[in-house]
Amino acid sequence: MMKFTPILLALIYGIAMYRFSVWRTSKELDEKSTELADPILRSLTEDMAKALDIPRIKVHIYEIEPVNGLAAPDGRIFITRGFFNKYRAGEVTAAELASVIAHELGHVALGHSRRRMIDFSGQNAMRTALAMILNRFLPGVGMFIANALMSLLAAKLSRNDEYEADAYASALLVKSGIGTTPQISLFHKLDKLTGARGAATPAWILSHPVTADRIKAIETNAEQWLG
Repeated sequence: MMKFTPILLALIYGIAMYRFSVWRTSKELDEKSTELADPILRSLTEDMAKALDIPRIKVHIYEIEPVNGLAAPDGRIFITRGFFNKYRAGEVTAAELASVIAHELGHVALGHSRRRMIDFSGQNAMRTALAMILNRFLPGVGMFIANALMSLLAAKLSRNDEYEADAYASALLVKSGIGTTPQISLFHKLDKLTGARGAATPAWILSHPVTADRIKAIETNAEQWLG
């Protein structure tokens, strides 16, 4: 039993750290956000709400400059002030920003936050177990190798979540009458908007899929659904 104690402690530590991260993130979001009040975007979210048969979709503005969308662990949807400013400046259309909201709704609807807690705590335990085994054969470097392997696994799982959220968003956008064209056009702009340099990084290291692959997946789904 004693030999499994480090693994059990790693599992408990992973759960505790994830819950602390959720608490800290929720606290910051509470302090640095306001509800979205733009009438055009509200009209589009009303269309999506009707498609989902729910009363409304509440969206918040997170007061930070990086261009991003966020699905909080408690289910709230956020667009950063930096992203909203791109919309106000005409660099992003209302429909394109609505596609971001649809994507974040996908993360919530598909339970990705809950899955992330399970993944994070499980990976922490797996990292400890793997390091214990590897250290028997490679003293001093077992933890380094275990960390690297778990990082690759985490990136793979994250990419899967992004593909799933993209597909959910595509389906919602089609059902609500917005269509996937804004979703695709936004991806063509996204690297420039965010200043991303992911093209030089191997795809299997990235936490998000390569933009071209995401566009291809969206187009394939749309072709299948629309016949």
